[in-house]
Amino acid sequence: MARQQPGRLRQAFEVYLSNHGRAALGALGRLVRDWTPSLMTAGVIGIALALPAAFLVLLDNLQSVTGEWGGDARASLFLHKDVKPEAYRELAQQLRGEDGVAAVSIIPPEEAMAEFQRMSGFSDALELLDENPLPPVLVVEIASGRAPAQIEALADRLGGLPQVARARLDRAWVKRLHAMMALIKRGIWVIAGLLALTVAMVVGNTIRLDIENRREEIVITKLIGGTDGFIRRPFLYAGLWYGLSGGLLACILVEAGRWLLVDPSRQLATLYGSGFRLHGLGLDDIMLLLACGAALGWAGSWLAVGRHLAAIEPR
Repeated sequence: MARQQPGRLRQAFEVYLSNHGRAALGALGRLVRDWTPSLMTAGVIGIALALPAAFLVLLDNLQSVTGEWGGDARASLFLHKDVKPEAYRELAQQLRGEDGVAAVSIIPPEEAMAEFQRMSGFSDALELLDENPLPPVLVVEIASGRAPAQIEALADRLGGLPQVARARLDRAWVKRLHAMMALIKRGIWVIAGLLALTVAMVVGNTIRLDIENRREEIVITKLIGGTDGFIRRPFLYAGLWYGLSGGLLACILVEAGRWLLVDPSRQLATLYGSGFRLHGLGLDDIMLLLACGAALGWAGSWLAVGRHLAAIEPR
């Protein structure tokens, strides 16, 4: 008896997989036969999914642009005037190995004075000074992706070094940049949520119409003993196929849009002396978009089937 139990379980599992496989293939075949309305539904779903995906890709590219064109935070470390060139070069090399530091550049006092003379227009008056009053400066570029609190903590730690007289960080600018990016991302997710609800409603309405068109078939199936689970299964897989095809179409639309913008973005980046290249969806993004489409299609179908199938009973 105990030996027969695993065999029965395996047989039941094989029957379960066979039933679901037939339901999935049958639903796919029905959508292919009625390809015109199926394509229109998938197109609506694809556009709804492509919009937030495209916005997120553009935001990611925008963050890359701000990083390349000076969007990353910088801290200026004004050293004590008596720090020797060997000492501040050694300090710069030490800071390059610090966590959170992307690069360190040195502005010697002589270079700072020459720049000040050129910019101020007081070169004759400055030449009368007995000594250069400007200190050596280390400009520390902070690695991208850091939160404002992390940037401030790093700047405070660098400002506490014994060689540093004063550290300056444009904290307000950093906070504004991060707040703007966070606001844009939050807005995109709000739009994504609304469009996800739209996808579920579109699939649900399509499945509702399909249920009404197959009302007689459903009644006959119930009369001969078909269970609600048996009847529900093809509609659920139809919703999954709708969502999956919509997700695939969304990936195609996003990549098509990126392809159209590659050359103009490259030309613009070249004018600004940047090596920026517009990137699109990664493999993880594509898989996530397909999974979201399939899940939303299944959810919309499940809601429609649960509501309308129970109302159809043989008289």
